[in-house]
Amino acid sequence: MYRVIVLYAEEPDADSYADHAELCQQVPNAVFRHGKVTGAPMGDPSHAYYAEWEFADEEAFKGGTRSDEFIATGKDAYKRGYPMPQIEFVMLG
Repeated sequence: MYRVIVLYAEEPDADSYADHAELCQQVPNAVFRHGKVTGAPMGDPSHAYYAEWEFADEEAFKGGTRSDEFIATGKDAYKRGYPMPQIEFVMLG
């Protein structure tokens, strides 16, 4: 299983993000999830908001992250003025 993890330092505006999430759900071969970070084991969490795409395998991951729809999500986030998030790719065994 592969994931693209997006970590935001600040929580985006809920109405604006709802529209953005609709676009994110169009990425092929992926399940998109997002939500508010609610805490950490010790102290304040490092991030305020979390989003992810989940892909079943490497082929789905490569196809999804190379798709026009995936590229459009980055352009959309930039146009909406969201702060630059931390983005990471994860392979789960």
